[in-house]
Amino acid sequence: MPSPSFVAFKNLHQRHQLAQLVQHGRPLAERTEDSFRLSLYALGSYYAEVWRGVGDDHVLFIHAFDHPRGLTDYLEQISLNYEL
Repeated sequence: MPSPSFVAFKNLHQRHQLAQLVQHGRPLAERTEDSFRLSLYALGSYYAEVWRGVGDDHVLFIHAFDHPRGLTDYLEQISLNYEL
């Protein structure tokens, strides 16, 4: 079964969103912001951030977005320095 569309994903209950991320999501990055640990996933043509407290596995919030602007906070983690 393919991953749900962006609109369908946003309309799911959080526990079903998490199940979709486990089944279909591709982990991309993690970062911390204040006292939160954010995990970024790609899911089809959109992305989802899973918010947890630092040191806690309980999911507080899942933020889904489909605009590349949402990736801005992750760009500083990407290193493009390499030798040709």
